[in-house]
Amino acid sequence: MRTRHLVTLVILGLVGAMAKFTDDSVLDAALAETATATRQTLTSAQPANFAGIAAVLLAEATITAGLGGGDFGAAVNGDASGRKTTLAAQTDASANATGTGNHTNLDDATVLLHCTTNANVSTNSGSQVDWSAWDIEFLDVTA
Repeated sequence: MRTRHLVTLVILGLVGAMAKFTDDSVLDAALAETATATRQTLTSAQPANFAGIAAVLLAEATITAGLGGGDFGAAVNGDASGRKTTLAAQTDASANATGTGNHTNLDDATVLLHCTTNANVSTNSGSQVDWSAWDIEFLDVTA
């Protein structure tokens, strides 16, 4: 019985000492899926899903899908770690509503693929909205 417990402790010790690792190809696959987006939206709150975008939509821009093509840059090493892509700046998007936008979203016309916060942007219906270029970055695993 003691031997069985000792072996279990040794095995648990070895498992706990293993390094954490995700290959770049896995992170690049996540970036490639995100880069299937065809629309960038500015919303007044975080939408729960694709259908939820309509209720909080302030402005939208059509973007060209494709990692390493269109509006998405190639997958490259991230600033901190992992991998990233840069979405090109979008200019002269038309605001559909008046409000304060604090979330930027990417969708492919059926799925909300990505949502992030941004500094508050005031919009007036019919006014122009610009987005600076921004990064989508997946960090290497640490825990």
